[in-house]
Amino acid sequence: MSDGMMSDAAGNARRAGGFAHLAAPSTADPDVVAMLTELFDDYRATRPAPGATVDLDRGLWASLEDLGLTRLTGSESAGGSGAGWLEAAALLGLSAAAGAPVPVAEHDVLGGWLLEAAGLPNDGGIRTVCRPDPSGVALNVTWARDASRIVALWEDRDEWRVADVPLDRVGLEEGRNLAGEPSDTVEFDLLDLEDGIVVAHGIGEQFHHRGALARSAQVVGAMERILDVVLTHVRDRVQFGRPIGRFQAVQHLVSDIAAETALARAATDAAVARAAASDWQDRGMLFAVGVAKSCVGHGASVVVRNAHQVLGAIGTTLEHELHTLTKPILARRSEYGSVHEWDETLTSLATSAGRDRLWTLVTTGRAKSADRAGS
Repeated sequence: MSDGMMSDAAGNARRAGGFAHLAAPSTADPDVVAMLTELFDDYRATRPAPGATVDLDRGLWASLEDLGLTRLTGSESAGGSGAGWLEAAALLGLSAAAGAPVPVAEHDVLGGWLLEAAGLPNDGGIRTVCRPDPSGVALNVTWARDASRIVALWEDRDEWRVADVPLDRVGLEEGRNLAGEPSDTVEFDLLDLEDGIVVAHGIGEQFHHRGALARSAQVVGAMERILDVVLTHVRDRVQFGRPIGRFQAVQHLVSDIAAETALARAATDAAVARAAASDWQDRGMLFAVGVAKSCVGHGASVVVRNAHQVLGAIGTTLEHELHTLTKPILARRSEYGSVHEWDETLTSLATSAGRDRLWTLVTTGRAKSADRAGS
């Protein structure tokens, strides 16, 4: 792969929305994207040296709050910025590409949305979100120790309830995920959950889908940054008198990273566009999110493995940026449904559609069985 070919590969991955435009009637506000790009480029250039563990960057969070980005998708009537999923996906991807340790998904697109769905006030402070089990215990709650309140979505027999519980009313056992981020076990008082607000039954399913798509957007953003890091390395690193990007074995590794990143971007953009256009009411959302989660999950394995192969030992050091991207990818790809679970969902939809309606399912996300599953 020549330098020009590698540049084309990078451009193709960054412009993979070119595939997704077939399903996307619009794109994120360019002014918002430009602001986000400048913000996180500056953050990447000035952030502290990464370490083995990751803690909330309260300075960055304050900057996001001042810009109205911590409640980007909240309705203006509820004190939010009134943006949609196109802008939210841009924020999620760019923050993940910068390795920014802030709970943008948990606080806004999940926690904030649940509060609005329940008609509960969002009166400031950091929030995270979880789904406790029938005993009131929730595992692996990201950023729990740093939140002022935890938004719980709880299944109470045949009803779904939302409770906004202060941190001092829960039991907390601290832990960390694969990325070194806070990932705690939270135990609620069942009375707090039973006093929660009853919400529409579809909220439970939509929460899972929203979480899966948010994680997909974050992983894709990190994958795109990894591609940039790898391309820079293979141009600058000289071995045996020439850049290592001129060796065919390295070119194959880089090409696979670019291809998997482009596919993951296209699938994620298509799902985001469908969510934005229909406000999550499109009956093909289950299929669209499943495709995104599957493409992102399978692609992540290739991207992480190949990137570390290309960079070698330097990519494993704490001082290098790479691990701030690859470890979160591995942590997030299995949240809100593992790759295997989403593959099973897609397989079930495809087999239920049958031979006659399979193409309709692939092109629209809807078939007779898919309509029922995604309704």
